[in-house]
Amino acid sequence: MAARAGRRYAGIVESIGDTPTVEIPRLAPNPNVRIFAKLEAANPTGSVKDRVARALVEDLEASGRLRPGSILLEATSGNTGIALAMIGRRKGYRVAVVMPDNVTLERRQLVALHGAEIIDSPGALGSNGAIALARDLVARDPQFVMADQYANPANPRVHEETTGPELLEAVPELDVFVAGLGTGGTLTGVGRFLRGAKPGVRIVAAEPLPGESVQGLRSLDDGFVPEVFDPSLLDDRYVVSNRDAVITARELLEREGILAGPSSGAVLWVAARVASDMTEGTIVALLPDGGWKYLSTGTYSRPLEEMEDELEGGVAWW
Repeated sequence: MAARAGRRYAGIVESIGDTPTVEIPRLAPNPNVRIFAKLEAANPTGSVKDRVARALVEDLEASGRLRPGSILLEATSGNTGIALAMIGRRKGYRVAVVMPDNVTLERRQLVALHGAEIIDSPGALGSNGAIALARDLVARDPQFVMADQYANPANPRVHEETTGPELLEAVPELDVFVAGLGTGGTLTGVGRFLRGAKPGVRIVAAEPLPGESVQGLRSLDDGFVPEVFDPSLLDDRYVVSNRDAVITARELLEREGILAGPSSGAVLWVAARVASDMTEGTIVALLPDGGWKYLSTGTYSRPLEEMEDELEGGVAWW
């Protein structure tokens, strides 16, 4: 039987979403607990941020804030920028992306290939520095229109309307949902949907250790709480080290054949911890992006002892 029915779409933007969910039994530490992974790398530009970028652009268009001649701007570690660059070009908008100057080479290349301008922010300042610079640009030049994934309600709304229903349809027996804490949009949107559709499902966040930065994720203890994030929806938060995130991403590749990014490793590390504490049940872990955007870093091939600076937070991986 085919994994998905054959479908055709009006264009690449319309194909976003409806990503596959697969069981990963070789990474399940408890034989009585099944772990499923929702593979957001199957989106057109390779990450969950395709959903968010499309929702942000459509919201800005509907509100009249984004018009011909506007420059669509966003602060991002890469995935949102890549998605916005692709969608913006398809819709005829100029796109500018504020990125820390130490994000992976692949992410910078992909943003540029899709025609967006890259504006560097200091890597040492991480996501907060990129956000501050983007908001300063908007304040100084009205031509810039900020997508603002950290504050725009369209971010969690798209997960409430699409991601949540998809994963519940795929795994109706789920007991626990695990996702990484970045903007908080995925956890908030899926959490809201599950609270209404299947009360009792546990919502669990994976976040980096304070001071460390797993690319795509952020620690609430570092002092920035995104406006779109509703922490009341969480049942548990687990902190994950860079080292554990990378080791788990490598195990996923070696044992299940899935090449996913370090933040996916962090999510699966948490899913395994949760599974170990359960008697029985089913977990769905959302894997936000693919690993091919990190190949230049040696994440999957370098000896861990050669990566100590990165693993200790010396390179921003948010």
